[in-house]
Amino acid sequence: MPIKIPRTLPAFDDLTEERVFIIPDDRAEHQDIRPLKVGIVNLMPTTLDTETQLLRLLGNSPLQVDISFLRMGSHESRNAPPGHLEKFYLNSDGIIKNKIRFDGLIITGAPVETLPFEEVDYWDELAAVIDYSTENVWSTLHICWGAQAGLYRRYGIPKVPLEKKLFGIFPHNIQGGRHVLFRGFDDEFPAPQSRHTATDRDAVAACPALTIQSETDDTGLFIATARGGREVYTTGHLEYDPLTLDREYRRDLAKGLPIAIPRNYYPEDDPSRAPVVRWRAHAHLFFSNWLNYVYQETPYDLGDM
Repeated sequence: MPIKIPRTLPAFDDLTEERVFIIPDDRAEHQDIRPLKVGIVNLMPTTLDTETQLLRLLGNSPLQVDISFLRMGSHESRNAPPGHLEKFYLNSDGIIKNKIRFDGLIITGAPVETLPFEEVDYWDELAAVIDYSTENVWSTLHICWGAQAGLYRRYGIPKVPLEKKLFGIFPHNIQGGRHVLFRGFDDEFPAPQSRHTATDRDAVAACPALTIQSETDDTGLFIATARGGREVYTTGHLEYDPLTLDREYRRDLAKGLPIAIPRNYYPEDDPSRAPVVRWRAHAHLFFSNWLNYVYQETPYDLGDM
């Protein structure tokens, strides 16, 4: 939540420069408050786990957040309990048809990253959601393949295959001036990565609409933004819980797939030992910062976007 202080207070300019959320006296007097409306397009194969992971992070805020789950009506999910999606999820075509607006929208990753975008069976429907979000959502947060999909749909930026799966916990840094998404972050912070493809970093850097906010030599592009934060693209999985990478590792082993031990995850790279969680604090901070950004910037009347 923002702090309310006079514009004339000496600390006002310093805190503004540091991207601390401040609401001046004159604005506070006219401020209306309402719940934030956030939609989640959950494309992950771990449907219930992903719901819990994201809701845990979105719930770490004094703001009231009204959640709506969205599904691709053109895709039959085999990863949710029978009737779960019908009971708790809205069809995306109904959202578009009825012009339902959101303060924020999250588009998750999906287990389709090695396919060309157009070969994904629900691509046309997801592309329609991405197009719709540009005018009807204040800020859209794209995660992993969801980030690749958004960058491809909006800017034609391709993904490229990796020689082997990028898998583990990696240190990341922040580029240049700190965006409000990184308020309170350390100069270097850990985050989970789990993917077989990467976003074309040079294409992102060459696009004037996009700003690279975080990248490393090990992981490549991690976070980019556009329109000041109304589009957020993160190639990793800050939302992962302590055992997500462990479950992925053991799943692939059981299938006989080539999979390395996730880096920087198990003590002394010993899968028999419990993983060490290094990213939880920054995950909570990132999602709280995103919600605060949305709270500060979204018009009270969503029709005024």
